[in-house]
Amino acid sequence: MTDTLPAPSTRQRALLAALRDCGDEMSGQQLHRSLAGGPSAMGLATVYRNLRQLQQKGMVRCRHLPTGEALYAPVEQDRHHLTCVDCGETRPLDHCPIHGLSVPQDTQKDFELLFHTLEFFGLCQRCRDRQQLPS
Repeated sequence: MTDTLPAPSTRQRALLAALRDCGDEMSGQQLHRSLAGGPSAMGLATVYRNLRQLQQKGMVRCRHLPTGEALYAPVEQDRHHLTCVDCGETRPLDHCPIHGLSVPQDTQKDFELLFHTLEFFGLCQRCRDRQQLPS
């Protein structure tokens, strides 16, 4: 979190807690459903607005699946994935392949880095096998 940005609001803290409790990524719809009926319940538009604000504060990262669905996780969960562009299967990587790399200072200039994402896209074995079958 940067010094110039305000602390997370009560709603944002509820979203962060739900993401941390889950231990994995969640879509905005999943977060909305997980909070429904409880003291932290909020509308779907409010969930997405607050997720965006958490991203801007560098507290939440977002990754997009080939289907267009967005998944959110706290930045301290430094996970990266292999994703099949055909069936959408996603496999987490065991470690961050770029952990420890840094962006040169002259490239950053007045740009404050908050988090990074890394995604690999390809075809899983099942989809490759299916595509190779004669028609």
